[in-house]
Amino acid sequence: MKILHAFLLVLFLWAASYDSQAQIRMIAKKLHGATSTSLTEEEAAQGIREALQLGIDTAVALVSKTNGYFGNPEIRIPFPEDVRTVESKLRGLGMGNLVDEGVLAMNRAAEEAAKQAIPIFTDAITNMSLNDAISIVKGSDNAATQYLARTSSQALRDAFSPVIKEALDHVNATQAWELIMTTYNQIPFVSKQNTDLSAYVTEKAIDGLFIMIAKEESKIRQDPAQRVTDLLKKVFGN
Repeated sequence: MKILHAFLLVLFLWAASYDSQAQIRMIAKKLHGATSTSLTEEEAAQGIREALQLGIDTAVALVSKTNGYFGNPEIRIPFPEDVRTVESKLRGLGMGNLVDEGVLAMNRAAEEAAKQAIPIFTDAITNMSLNDAISIVKGSDNAATQYLARTSSQALRDAFSPVIKEALDHVNATQAWELIMTTYNQIPFVSKQNTDLSAYVTEKAIDGLFIMIAKEESKIRQDPAQRVTDLLKKVFGN
């Protein structure tokens, strides 16, 4: 009887050992599969750069064409808010066409200047740190756009200002604006106005770009069809 008990004990231990080994092999197989498809930090960073570059290229192409700003109600540059009284007064005096020409000229200037945006944004993407990229992957639908706004707004402002001014001059926006301001300031009993048109259009042009980039980023995050490379599929699929 003791021999039988000993034999059964050995058999039980062997079966338990075999079962454990099988479980270990199964777990190892799953881990191997997970590792082979897991996302490395370098891939995440490169994926974010690809997504941003794709979003930038698309957004700039949209806004830099004719009516890219003017024809898009979401980013159309309106008459400056701080001089809306100028617009109201001029329209009330039958000079609405002059105001409309000024608004069109501002948007045409923004469309012209937007063509210069890609290399500025590309520099910001190139200088993105690994930690920034990982945070963006885990962030909100516009985390990458927020990063660009946080890190490049001032550089964009500095670079855009002369381009905007040149663009305003090129489409005669400066002359149109000066005519508007001169006409308004000649009206009796009004407070004189002297808004910096170039600074205003620069800020609005940059804001419009960020709005469009954010929309493109959101598409890539939410719509698998927008992930046009294997890396984008891997990064945002995870």
